[in-house]
Amino acid sequence: MPSEQLLSDMGQYNEDWVKAGILLDGEGLHPSSKGMRVHFLGTNRTASNEPFTATQDLIAGFWLWQVKSMEEAIEWVKRFPNPMLGDSEIEIRPVVEGDDFGEALTPELREQEERI
Repeated sequence: MPSEQLLSDMGQYNEDWVKAGILLDGEGLHPSSKGMRVHFLGTNRTASNEPFTATQDLIAGFWLWQVKSMEEAIEWVKRFPNPMLGDSEIEIRPVVEGDDFGEALTPELREQEERI
């Protein structure tokens, strides 16, 4: 868990995102040891609480922002306090939007998505 100082630093930075009007949501996540995974194989579903083998790829939390470009997102992240005591990374990924699906998202499916 982060220190009090890191929580304070991250909270201040989150406030900067709110003031800039880009923060839509964000939460920390419990460790994978408190989670479950569901494996899909055809029509079979199997739930498991087995640990992840590649611990360097675990997600500790997320933020959802709306920025104009990947470059803008990178600039925001570069100013964020290091979330770990040593080496760490923050991955930036765009949210999939309806237009990303092309013709596969028919007008009927687009209407359904808008209702949800």
